[in-house]
Amino acid sequence: MSATSVLYDVPGPRARLRNNVLTLLSAIVILGIAYLLIKGLGDKGQLAAKLWTPFLQWDVWSGQIFTGLLGTLEAAALAAVLALIFGVVFGLGRLSDQAWIRVPSGAIVEFFRAIPLLLLIFFIQAGVATMSGYTIGVPAFVAVVVGLTLYNGSVLAEIFRAGVLSVPRGQSEAGYSLGLRKSGVMRLILLPQATTAMMPAIVSQMVVLLKDTALGWVIAYEELLNYGLKQIPANFGNLIPSAIVISLVYIAINLVLSYVANRLERRSRRSRRTTATVVTAPAAVGVSGGGGV
Repeated sequence: MSATSVLYDVPGPRARLRNNVLTLLSAIVILGIAYLLIKGLGDKGQLAAKLWTPFLQWDVWSGQIFTGLLGTLEAAALAAVLALIFGVVFGLGRLSDQAWIRVPSGAIVEFFRAIPLLLLIFFIQAGVATMSGYTIGVPAFVAVVVGLTLYNGSVLAEIFRAGVLSVPRGQSEAGYSLGLRKSGVMRLILLPQATTAMMPAIVSQMVVLLKDTALGWVIAYEELLNYGLKQIPANFGNLIPSAIVISLVYIAINLVLSYVANRLERRSRRSRRTTATVVTAPAAVGVSGGGGV
């Protein structure tokens, strides 16, 4: 193997020993923390069999956990589709050469990214009725879906914009030299390459969207967290065990979603080459340019 094919120096005996010692110490610390948590739960009586046996009953799963899970998946699936559409429209709008399209698109994206999602969901449900003077409020499902769409769609708009801008300028210049219009360059050259670069960030945001459905609990939307922290503990008095089980359900769903998305990403990378750099999700709200491509 040539020296140029190695990205880092092969660790020597001392480095391997140091890495093994650090790994062992880390494992000991993790096991120690786990022991303290389990011991604390036991001392507080949270490991008592009567608190966990409800989760061995099929009616608890079919009548409550699966019902809440269905509400979570319904809201997440619809919001994901709408957020992707929102993100594509306003992401491309921020790339427009026309100021009357680019500026309002940027203002909308920054506005909804700046509002905490919990407040956004609350205002959508209660604010409409309050401002209009009518007593009929927005249904909880609609409020959750609209809130998730506006917030996550704004984040996806930045991801789409960054993905298109990550493609080297020479790609678009080559398209223009062949006589393509801007729409053709975007559709045939930029978007196919940008999609592969954007996939990890899109997957990450979809996982965030799925977890954010739990915020519907504040407006009594019947989703997984509502059943796990309210209805099941009300029946069996097992708040901590219920929270642990619901957390494991969330983890399982997100692992499945990440696995499927990673498979799709690998297939996309094998079938399509791209010169774009990998895009990461925006971490904070900020003012950024939205110039045309």
